Amino acid sequence: MNSDQADPAELAALRAVFDGDGGAESALGWEAVQAFEAGHGIVMPEPYRTFVAEISDGSYSGPPEYGLMPVAELPDDWGDEEQERDLSRPFPLVEAWLWEDDSDPAEDADEILEQVYNHGSVVLGTDGCAMNWHLVVTGPHRGHVWMISDVGAVPFGAQFGFTTAEPGFAGWVRHWAENKPWYDAA
Repeated sequence: MNSDQADPAELAALRAVFDGDGGAESALGWEAVQAFEAGHGIVMPEPYRTFVAEISDGSYSGPPEYGLMPVAELPDDWGDEEQERDLSRPFPLVEAWLWEDDSDPAEDADEILEQVYNHGSVVLGTDGCAMNWHLVVTGPHRGHVWMISDVGAVPFGAQFGFTTAEPGFAGWVRHWAENKPWYDAA
């Protein structure tokens, strides 16, 4: 996974998955992507950056279950919309955290939890019931996809032990495309 350089093979695979999805019409274009990045003090990881600029800024067909969100939007069931999201601040996690089962939470657990939802990630979409997929745009896990729900957060990808799929945006999309319904697949 290279989050700094777009892999032509990954981009071709992404184009194939979203071909006929109406995506080309919704792609933001490079000027809009660069304006979004400048406004948030980030550079989005590849291949998501090129995907949004050239292929599609969202998709009704998925992934996830309720479709891929446009880069600047949040799911309808998003919690506190008044809460300031700061994409330029690092995403705080590097390993899974199930706060619902955390019998010995850290003193600053509430602060970390707020950062999990609001720092360093764009929301890719939702599987409903507050199960949201995020793409980390800043911090040590830049380029990785995370499932963040009301009970915990887990990284996506075989290296983390939660799936057999490749990590990152392209691996996440490929896993969905090859395993519909994808939430049943390992």
